[in-house]
Amino acid sequence: MTPPTDNKRKRLAIVTTVWHYLSHAQHMGDRFLVGYPWNGRWHRPEMDVVALYVDQKPEGDQSEARAQEFDFTVYPTIAETLRCGGDKLAVDGVIVIGEHGEYPRNEKGQILYPRYELFEQIVNVFEADGRSVPVFNDKHLSYSFDKASRMVADARRLGFPLLSGSSLPVTWRLPPVDVPLGASLEEALMVGVGGSDAMDYHALEAMQCMVERRKGGESGVKAVQLIEGPAVWKAGKKGVWSRRLLEAALSRSTSRSGKGMEDGRTQDLTHSGELEELVAEPAAYLVEYNDGLRATLLMLNGAVHDYTFACKLRGEPKLLSTQFLLPTTPNVAYSTCLVHQMETMFATGAAPYPAERTQIVCGMLDRCLDSKVQGHRRLPTPDLNVRYKPPAASQFCGAPA
Repeated sequence: MTPPTDNKRKRLAIVTTVWHYLSHAQHMGDRFLVGYPWNGRWHRPEMDVVALYVDQKPEGDQSEARAQEFDFTVYPTIAETLRCGGDKLAVDGVIVIGEHGEYPRNEKGQILYPRYELFEQIVNVFEADGRSVPVFNDKHLSYSFDKASRMVADARRLGFPLLSGSSLPVTWRLPPVDVPLGASLEEALMVGVGGSDAMDYHALEAMQCMVERRKGGESGVKAVQLIEGPAVWKAGKKGVWSRRLLEAALSRSTSRSGKGMEDGRTQDLTHSGELEELVAEPAAYLVEYNDGLRATLLMLNGAVHDYTFACKLRGEPKLLSTQFLLPTTPNVAYSTCLVHQMETMFATGAAPYPAERTQIVCGMLDRCLDSKVQGHRRLPTPDLNVRYKPPAASQFCGAPA
């Protein structure tokens, strides 16, 4: 075993569910192994992956090949991974990637990825060895808000930096705008696509990274409701969500479907009635915050293929809107933006933004799915009383200095 040293290079352990082509472990792990483009040059992190734990090894597994090529070890347990085969914690940072792999679903349709269970084993090592190091947790903290809250509490109790979430808050934006820090928001709306519990998490997190910048910071969530089908369009007509904000958000989309695909014509999906024809199964996630702000996520599969946002600032006649840019596979360049944030934490010992953002998004999604299985009813959420201050500086790639 080689103990941690005081030299410039940090030693990292990766704990993941799977490592295969196009998995999150491959996207992020490879960038620490070979580097990534950053600010017009090829950047190689001054840190090394020295140990890996993989929970499952399906066909196409790349873990052993990567270990052989880059001279690190795949260990059979998380404790051995963090201790590099010795008897004490031997790394300077841990990357937890609990995405992909074969795991069961619960009655709410959530995939039971063992993010909490992986994290718990890491915390056990920290406690046993009397030392902790920064931890990055990819995407959800957990499908369960209760488990997510325990993870944040453990990091706070043991005093180690915890960074979590996906690439959406930190990827490029078109245009490169942010909600002004301390602004008064009247209403917000996010448009997303994809399947429940995976892609709706992305969209909720993107929405949250914008609205958390409002006056007073994050105050927690008072109630949520998930509605589906024709009820979504009826809610729009009743003013439950703003069609003007939807128009602004869709105006930022560069992937709209419909008649424009036939003859290249630009379509006004908001007012033409075509949106209702394109989206067979619409869903609206309605979020009421403790300070009175109302925000809506509309999942519009069939109409668009990207993620866009719009909001109304109090006293401003013009709406603020943008697209969260997600370049395509196989490079998924937006992972670079997230890896940069991870590298920053491992180098400085401070998380660039609070894990409470991920915690509250886990809660919003978990309770919205409760609403779905309980007949789409509005659910008060006194347990989502998560309060935090956002970072003063914008964290997305290409943000104005």
